[in-house]
Amino acid sequence: MITMIEKIYEFLWGDLLILPLPDGGSIGLSLLVILLIPTGIYFTIRTRFLPVRLFPDMVRATTEKNKKEGSLSSWQTLIVSTATRVGMGNLVGVVAAISAGGAGAVFWMWITALLGSSTAFIEATLAQLHKEKDPLYGGYHGGPAYYIHHFSEQRNGGKKKRYSLIAVLFAISGLICWCGISQVISNSVTSSFQNAFHIPPLYTTAALVALAAVIVLRRNATVKVLDVMVPIMAGCYFIITLFIILTHIGQMPAVFGRIFREAFGLQQVAAGGFGAVLMNGVKRGLFSNEAGSGSAPCAAAAAESSHPAKIGLVQALGVFIDTIIICSCTAMIMLLAPTELTAGLSGMDLLQTAMYYHLGNFGVIFIAVTLGLFSFSTFIGILFYARSNIAYLFGNRWYFQTAYKILALVMLFIGGLAAYTFVWDLGDVGVGLMTIFNLLALYPMSGQALKALEDYKSNV
Repeated sequence: MITMIEKIYEFLWGDLLILPLPDGGSIGLSLLVILLIPTGIYFTIRTRFLPVRLFPDMVRATTEKNKKEGSLSSWQTLIVSTATRVGMGNLVGVVAAISAGGAGAVFWMWITALLGSSTAFIEATLAQLHKEKDPLYGGYHGGPAYYIHHFSEQRNGGKKKRYSLIAVLFAISGLICWCGISQVISNSVTSSFQNAFHIPPLYTTAALVALAAVIVLRRNATVKVLDVMVPIMAGCYFIITLFIILTHIGQMPAVFGRIFREAFGLQQVAAGGFGAVLMNGVKRGLFSNEAGSGSAPCAAAAAESSHPAKIGLVQALGVFIDTIIICSCTAMIMLLAPTELTAGLSGMDLLQTAMYYHLGNFGVIFIAVTLGLFSFSTFIGILFYARSNIAYLFGNRWYFQTAYKILALVMLFIGGLAAYTFVWDLGDVGVGLMTIFNLLALYPMSGQALKALEDYKSNV
């Protein structure tokens, strides 16, 4: 089993194609990069550069009020998707990308976000177009499993059927992914709290699991806790970063100069040349914003909106918030610290050292608490995503929903105590498979989302 998981992981995320470069270096392209980057470019062109052209509409769409009991507002879907996008990857992942690829990786993260924003619009709009009533929790549910199923029925001449093979595979991949992520979440939280507060992992894990259980195991469980948690945690992180930037304002031209200089391989970096810079930035952007993976559409489908395209625009904005804002905050914190201070460090140790330089002991504690909140909100969000996949596979039955929540809580507990288990790789394998199955439907169904966009623009 372990060998099989590792082989699938290597197939999805390993270097499937090696491209030589004129500078003597090379670029290793994984299957997911080969699939997602062209997809982003394709949908950016098809939507006529939606992220730039319709950015004001993306912001306005978040203010639409929800008038139907039980369903989410456009703002709440943004909160849920932001909760799951923003996590360990925005902190430790960004540090890893810059450590391996240099400051130029930040530039390619930004480019990936611009491209991924159009993909996020397409999949979220499709989720809105094919959502269904949720008799168990109220409101609506849906996502890729549902629009893939509807596409399968269309291809079958409109004949109704209980399951679609690709939809089933997507739903199972999602449930596998979120179990794996649960372990990574608790391990990152316990590690950071042990570093900052010297709290034994067992105590942190027990508190984390108990708090999560109280929130998610209720029969009428909601994600309203995220309405408060996500804006506060993201806002505080942004404000602290802004303070650090203002106190080092004289260094900012040099930081941006370094980002753009290294982005095109004009300066050799630790991992060697343009290829390392490009791929570390691209991979981090893809991991972080999740555009194309089919996760965020599970939240998009739950919204009540006057037009499906509005929810698509909201999810496109979510990619910006995750990568352009939150990931950039981490990059600035790291790049404004002296390189000799962080040399030889990696991961959370590097980030906490940089924060200690900027803000002393408060910085170390702040990062630990921030990571804890980011990770905890991710857990609440992924269980919300899981609802629609469970409903598709097993019907609208409360005991199946509860069984999966208990399984996720068990994984959360194990992850907090285990230094490493192969189950962690399931998160990456799951999201990789989700992406493949999702993209199989996005291309042929994208015309529906583009038609909705044109209808939206003609009626604004």
